[in-house]
Amino acid sequence: MLLHIPDVLTAEQLAQARGLLSRAPWVDGRVTAGHQSAQVKDNLQIPESAPEAAALRDLVMGALERNALFISSVLPLKVFPPLFNRYDPGMTFGAHVDNAIRQVTGTGARVRTDVSCTLFLSDPADYDGGELTVEDSYGTHKVKLPAGHAVVYPATSLHRVEPITRGSRVASFFWIQSMVREDAQRSLLFDLDMTINGLRGDLPQGHKGPIQLTAIYHNLLRRWADA
Repeated sequence: MLLHIPDVLTAEQLAQARGLLSRAPWVDGRVTAGHQSAQVKDNLQIPESAPEAAALRDLVMGALERNALFISSVLPLKVFPPLFNRYDPGMTFGAHVDNAIRQVTGTGARVRTDVSCTLFLSDPADYDGGELTVEDSYGTHKVKLPAGHAVVYPATSLHRVEPITRGSRVASFFWIQSMVREDAQRSLLFDLDMTINGLRGDLPQGHKGPIQLTAIYHNLLRRWADA
């Protein structure tokens, strides 16, 4: 499931993030790439140890914890601490698949990468190129969202970032280990959750339909969840 999640960050949070980004150091982005990805990766990244990175991570994680659409769609068990990258003119990231397991730097914790997420921090008008291109069984999807919006998609997908021809593209990227490993099952639960929420607004309070569907949702989640 590929899903656009709007307004993850507010205008105020975006302004705060951009202030931190403007002061942060940038290094070669291959420091966090696997062997195969490093051969096609050309971008810049904020070191994980930088104080600006820590402040940015807190900002993004706080926003995600309050975003109902993010939680419903990915059913997070673990979130890899967000990273931050920048693409300047000529930079790109060729076609690749994300590593299946990521170890959190400085800890023994590991995250299985079920879902990938890109949170856009630059306005589309500020740069040309730089689309996130995701290939799945339904075809090829090009994603270029407003600042503060995010996209989630299965980490099993082949994807790339198109070359930048003008300006700079800045984003946060990270991975989620879901309580529900299989994308098809997560998609079914998400559709069911959205249907329940819609019915609650359309039907009289206390109607049995949403109550019965909610029971089905939780019984399926109980059956499929790793947590």
